[in-house]
Amino acid sequence: MSLGLLHEWRYFRIVVILLVLLILLLGSFLNTQVSLLVPLFNGQESFHPVTNIMFLKTHKTASSTVMNILYRFTEKRNLTVALPAGQLFHLGYPWLFLTKYVEGFKDLNGTFNIMCNHLRFNPTEVQKVMPNNTFYFSILRNPVAQLESAFVYYKGYVPAFQKTKSLNEFLESPLKYYNETLSIKNIYAKNNMWFDFGYDNNRRGEGYVRDAIREIQRRFQLILISDYFDESMVLLRNTLRWELDDVVYFKLNSRSEKSIQNLTRENRERVKEWCALDWELYRHFNRTFWQKLRAVVGLKRLAREVALLRERQRELMDVCIQDGRPKNKTQIKDVNLKPYQSGEADILGYNLKQHLDNETLARCQRMVMPEIQYMAHLYSQQFPTNPPKKIRLQ
Repeated sequence: MSLGLLHEWRYFRIVVILLVLLILLLGSFLNTQVSLLVPLFNGQESFHPVTNIMFLKTHKTASSTVMNILYRFTEKRNLTVALPAGQLFHLGYPWLFLTKYVEGFKDLNGTFNIMCNHLRFNPTEVQKVMPNNTFYFSILRNPVAQLESAFVYYKGYVPAFQKTKSLNEFLESPLKYYNETLSIKNIYAKNNMWFDFGYDNNRRGEGYVRDAIREIQRRFQLILISDYFDESMVLLRNTLRWELDDVVYFKLNSRSEKSIQNLTRENRERVKEWCALDWELYRHFNRTFWQKLRAVVGLKRLAREVALLRERQRELMDVCIQDGRPKNKTQIKDVNLKPYQSGEADILGYNLKQHLDNETLARCQRMVMPEIQYMAHLYSQQFPTNPPKKIRLQ
């Protein structure tokens, strides 16, 4: 081979190697970007998002933010949602769910796509409202934080909380204040998440607890953990085959720092004893949550997707939110964006930036709309001939 041909051959090999490396690099980049739109799944259902969904909305677990995500998805896909009948705002809670609590169930003679308002889970009745291929999921929170939030939020409503100055005082001697037979309102004071799943929040016994957890695991395909909310949204998106923007969120129904009570170390441990059923529920599904994350997403991809979710959240916050942060009730200008205030909680909301174009304004409004107003909005859309919901914010 001549010297000239040898140089040409070497040059050709270098060009080929560089092209291969460039293709591999582009492939890796495109794979990352495409996965944000549709997660990687095998089979024919890869690009078909799950649209029949039942979300058990537990109390004080960031469930209002999840509900907003589901409401937005409902509108985006033109789906139907099982809404509380008449002037109800819950689906019969705290009583076990019955189909009569759903607006239009008898008249429509069919099922709904989405169910996500507060209810006490009653599977035989829920199944009458939802299609056979419904995806069931819920969310849990560390009972220490959950009970603290419930105490502040329901302070003036729950008899067990009314005569105590603080949750620390309550936990020093809870039986002094708590009477399980006195009022149904006391459900918020002990094992409230367990109660939401339809079980007796005052019953004990290893066998009972084990069987109930097994039943929950059988009925619900996914249990999220609000303590890891961004990771939960990544897992939910991948499981439901949704797009990234479907799970981007602004925190809703959150409180100001000044209304959060700090518990002593001893009382944090007492919560685990007082709410032992919730604690066992949380411990079990916290384990399964991480198992599912590793299996469905993988830890490396999880870190990448959490970062992308947070970046997108910051982008939308910059587009939508005045001053880029939530406001207290006295600072919120639009009454339609004022959240319901309860107990001693100072529930925060948002002011939107002015002079947004119509499309951007509509999107921003949906992301910050409190659950009561959003539910009333969907109710009027779905049942335009019915009297609108009467909203009270106090």
